[in-house]
Formats: sequence, structure tokens, C-alpha cells
Amino acid sequence: MPDNYESESRKLLGRLRDTLAEEGAGQERLDRITSIIAGSMRADVCSIYLFRDPDTLELCATEGLKQEAVHQTRMRIGEGLVGRVARTSTPVNTSDAPSAKGFRFMPETGEEKFSSFLGLPIQRLGETLGVLVVQSKDAYVYTDDEVYALEVVAMVLAEMTELGAFVGEGAAMGARHTQQAMFRGSTGQEGAAEGYVYLHEPRVVVTNPIADDPHEEMRRLEEAMATLRGSVDDMLGAVGKNPDKEQMKVLEAYRMFANSKSWGRRIEENIGLGLSAEAAVEKEQSATRARMQSVPDAYLRERLHDLDDLSNRLLRLLTGQGSDTGAEMPENPILVAKNIGPGELLDYGKKLKGIVLEEGSVGSHAAIVARAWAIPLVINAKRILTEALNGDHILVDGDQGVVHLRPEDAVASAFRDKIAMQTQAQQRYASIRDKPATTVDGKTISLHMNAGLIADLPSLIGSGAEGVGLFRTELQFLTRAHVPRRSELAAIYSSVMDAAQGKQVVFRTLDIGSDKVLPYMKPTEEPNPAMGWRAIRVGLDKKGVMRMQLQALIRAANGRPLSVMFPFVAQFDEFREARQHLLDELDRERKLGHALPADVKIGAMLETPSLAFAPKQFFELADFISIGGNDLKQFFFAADRENERVRKRYDTLNVSFLTFLEQIVARCQDTNTPMSFCGEDAGRPIEAMCFAAIGMRTLSMRPASIGPVKSLLRRVDLGEAKAVIDAARASGAQSVRPAVMDWLTGRNNKS
Repeated sequence: MPDNYESESRKLLGRLRDTLAEEGAGQERLDRITSIIAGSMRADVCSIYLFRDPDTLELCATEGLKQEAVHQTRMRIGEGLVGRVARTSTPVNTSDAPSAKGFRFMPETGEEKFSSFLGLPIQRLGETLGVLVVQSKDAYVYTDDEVYALEVVAMVLAEMTELGAFVGEGAAMGARHTQQAMFRGSTGQEGAAEGYVYLHEPRVVVTNPIADDPHEEMRRLEEAMATLRGSVDDMLGAVGKNPDKEQMKVLEAYRMFANSKSWGRRIEENIGLGLSAEAAVEKEQSATRARMQSVPDAYLRERLHDLDDLSNRLLRLLTGQGSDTGAEMPENPILVAKNIGPGELLDYGKKLKGIVLEEGSVGSHAAIVARAWAIPLVINAKRILTEALNGDHILVDGDQGVVHLRPEDAVASAFRDKIAMQTQAQQRYASIRDKPATTVDGKTISLHMNAGLIADLPSLIGSGAEGVGLFRTELQFLTRAHVPRRSELAAIYSSVMDAAQGKQVVFRTLDIGSDKVLPYMKPTEEPNPAMGWRAIRVGLDKKGVMRMQLQALIRAANGRPLSVMFPFVAQFDEFREARQHLLDELDRERKLGHALPADVKIGAMLETPSLAFAPKQFFELADFISIGGNDLKQFFFAADRENERVRKRYDTLNVSFLTFLEQIVARCQDTNTPMSFCGEDAGRPIEAMCFAAIGMRTLSMRPASIGPVKSLLRRVDLGEAKAVIDAARASGAQSVRPAVMDWLTGRNNKS
């Protein structure tokens, strides 16, 4: 880039900095800035548009257009050339604006007499805050150098907007991070919580975007780059002692980017135009994030993500704003993050009142932990990280998948009423904690809890559960950086049995694959991982891991009864082979003189429709069967439970699915095989009652659901419920839910 452009750019940024330092209202600053930019670019017009809401831009300042149009001219995102820039986050540069695709004529501005148009997004880290426009009467295409210089100016405007330099009247110039905001996501875990934001990774704030001395900024950049490269080399050195091919590949990519001359050169060019070192890095990071959104190739997106992560590390080195900013965890903390692994989440402990994630899925590690802790979780809450600040008041409605940030008093009051009602209900459930779930017609349903952490076990007594119907053993693998030792697992499983105080615990063997990828296991690229190499398939292929886990379970029992369940069994031979592995390990432990379990029960999770049609010998051989409702439903309806567009289309009480479950119940009754239903639906009172009505006598759910389920079961006649279900089925209804709800409402009205 020519030296004169660098000097002109630095002069322009210097004038902008002086303007920003002067006293005055936000509108005055913005007006002066448009005048300065127009003069520097020798343009007839300079205009700044800012978002007043996520879909609408507003003209907030102009030099050259009619002043009466300010705060009056608005356009939807995608509308006109300005809206096109906002929608695509890419510049529009044309010498004949009226003939350009998408041009919108706005007579109130008087812009029809201007031919040339250059519009650039005002964006910060991938978030577009507005659009900067320069126009001229003469037909002219702005040069690459001019576009680049204005991109630098736009980046500074974004930083100053973020810091509140342009606060004024109206929604578009309102102070950021002060208005109430609502985010619609998806339910990861039901429940409601009120508290204050605690950011998992507080974002870096650039307070000095414009630099006085480019040479000093270059020195700071070089120093930070050297530290960054050294840290990557250290990580590679540490892994080199215990090499892992996949981890090495990731770190080699890190090192390649950290030593990339083109990446460093682009940052240096930004400094040359007048930015501080951190602002220069952030400008390049914004460009990287814009590219990430438009790249369809998953591998390239992952590499750009690596570069984005390196930029974050470099920014923290330059600003001194590390992950630990010194911000104290507030009272009633609600964790807000882009995504989070199980190990990081477990580090926070149960002090969290709720979790909100920008990404995530209903089957993610975070969701599993949130369910175990019975704390509300909302996933896919897009853009919340751009709005939330540490300490912000926040309401999390896990039932509806809604988050209220900085809520108004009326919203907070209504929300507290909801929490109070839930608290009263829990107190009511506590009164029946030690009573059996016996229905009006004398049928007793055994209610068990699901768990995955030792910390869950105190809930066994407090919830009134009769045992642990599912203990997820994969969390002990997912939260470690290496394969746990047999002795470690044996100690954990023994502690679980101790905490159960003699009640049954059903241990599900390692269920990994799909969305549960071990950090030390090579990930496999599969087009449909939920139906791929996972669970029992991994165990039968990786026999060493299965043997080690089975040995740990046997040794943990140490003379006590042991129940083991194999997950995701699709055919009889898989169960027969896995069962034989356990019998072989029992024989080996006996020969070694180790104590054997007092009793061993070997079961299978029925999560695939194929297993429901297995030979009768399977049902005779299995000591028990547990229907894995979450997976079984998604395979039955061919509807991915991670896909919000299809997940909610299919009702658990659909006649087809309920009839299918009834057939499984009948097959188990025919062979006297104990069976249970395990999954989210078991913890929903209406569904649980219907399962009991078609013959299920054991249900396993999260601890917090046992009270509501027991409360309803103790108030209904299952014979009547079965008659309602049969009548709805005979009528040709798609789901029995409406009929069941009408019946329950009628009963309540009578009582």
C-alpha cells in the first residue's frame, strides 16, 4: 500500500480520535465524523446507518444528504444497497448506483443526484452494527486502497459504538448493553431460574483503537506474536511426550497459522493505517469470521476457526484481558457461553443456577450435566454473547427455551410468580416422597432416577427414587484428557454403590460416538453419526476398553449385586457377544481370586426398532430390558432429535408409537422379562401415566421429575386411562394426547 495512503489514513484516524475526545453529545460526534470522512475522502456525501432493531437500519448522521431525513429514513435488512451491505456484510462499490441491483430510491434524502456509491459494514467480530456510506456526483469506482482505508474507519466506528461514544435519542443510538433483550432458543433442560450473568469467556474490549506511534504498535505486536508462537511450541512439546495424531494435527495447524506471514502482514498493514495493535488484530479477526460464515467446506471452516481462536489468544496477550479477568462470580450465577465441554462445566460445580449457550444440542455433554444437576438450560440462544455483560440481570425459562436479559420489572415479577408456583409444587411433592406410586386401581409403578455423576447420588434419597435406572458411565471418560485407569473407574463405581445405600444401580456401559466424542479419541467423519459407529459398536470393536470397564465394575461391586446394561443394541448377536464378554471377565476375576458380585443382572437398552423384533431367545436371555426412549423415538419417526425443524413434529403419544411400545411390553410379558422406560418422556407426567396404562411398571427419569410423575399416578385409575387410549386409537386419531387431556380435565373439574 502506498505510503501516502498510510499517512492519509493515519491523519483521518487522528482527526476522528480528536473528535471522539471532545465533549459533546453522541449526535454531535456522529455529525462531525461524517463531515470529517467526507472531506478526507473528497466525497459529496458521507452517511452512517445504525441498527435500531435486528431487522431495521436507521440513517443516524449524514453530510451531503438532507438533514431532515436523519432518524426518519429507515430500511429493512436486505432493502436497497445499504440493506444489501448489512445483509451480506460485504462492501458494495459502484459508479452507477441507480442502476445497481437492489437500488432503492429514497426521495426524502435527495440522493438521486449521486452516482458513485461505496457502502461498508460497520462490524465488530462478525456482528454488523451498521453501514458506512460515501457517495459522489461523479461516476467513480473507489480504489482498493480507498476501500481498505474506509474499512479501517468502519472498524473504529464499530469499536466506538460498542464503547458508547454515539449514545443519543432513539433506538438506533441507544446505549448498548443497557436495554432489555429477549432471546428465543431451545430447551436443553426444563426449569426456571433468575440470576446474574457470568460469562465463561468474557470478550476482549479494545479501548484504544487508534494509535499514536505505529512503530510502538509494531513492537507490541511482535512481542505478543513471539509469546503466542512460544506457547504453541510449548503445547506441541507437551503433546510430543505422549503423541496423539489428531491432537498433533490441530496443534500443527495452530503453529502454521501462528507463523503465517500473510496473517501477520495483514495485521501490520492495519497498524500502518493508524490502528493500535489490538484493533488491527480484531479487524483481521472480523474478516476471518465473515469468511467462516460463507465457507461451505467443513474442513476449511474448522481451519478458519483455528485462526479465530489464535486471534483471541493474541488479543488477550495484547490487552492483558485473560480468561480470568478478576470478575467475581455473582450471586445466583447464570453461566453464558458459546458452548462448553463437560469438564469445564463440572469445574463450576452446582453453584450455577442456570446455563445459556449460543450453540449446543439436546444430547450434548452440557445438557447431560444440566439434567443431572436439574438446572435450567437454554441452547441455541443466538447472539446473546454480543449483548450480555458480566453481572447483567437475567431470567432463564428452560420450559419455553426463552431468555430475558435485563428484563423490565413487569417481566421479572411474572417470572418470579412462575418460580414461586414451581417451588410450592415441589414442596407438595416432598410430602409424598416416601409413599409408593400406587394408582387408584391398585397398580404400583416403580420410579427410578437417571444419573451420571457421583454428585447426583444425594438426590436418590431426597427424590424418593427407588434406585438408579441408568447410570451413564461415559461422563467419567468425557471429562478426562486421557483414558481413565481401571483403578480410578473401580473407585468411582464403588462410591456410586456406596451412595446408593443398597438400592439398585444399573450401570450403562460406555455410550460414546455420535455427539459424545472423547477428547483423546480420533474423531470419525460420519454423515449420520447418530446412526454410526457408537455405543456397543465401539465397545465390540475396542474390546480392550470394554474389558477394562467391565473389570472395574466387577471389582467395584466387591460382593454386592451388580446390574450392567449394554447400550444401542441393534441385533441379538451384539447382545450375546457383549454378554459373553462380561461372563468371561467374571470367570477371569474368579480365577484371580477376586471377590465376585453377589448377583449379576445383564440387560440391554432397546433403542433401535430392530431389537423389538429380535428372536424370542433375546428376550429370554436378557435379565432386563430398558427402552431408551430418546433414541428409539428419533429412529421410529426418522426425525433427528437434534434438528429443531423436525424434532417437535412427532408426538410421543402418537398412536403408532404408543402401539409399538405396547408390542414391546407384550413381548417382555410373554417371557417374564423385566422392562422399564428410560428417557425424557418418562419424566413427563402425562406420558408416564400413558406408559403405565399400557403395561409398563418401571420408569426411570431425572430426579426432579419423580415428584410430579408420582403425584399424577397416585390420582388416576389406569384402567380408565387405558380405555381412553383405546377409544382414541379406535377413532382414528393421530395422537391420544387430546383425548387423555380432556379426560384428565374432566376428572379435575368433577373433583
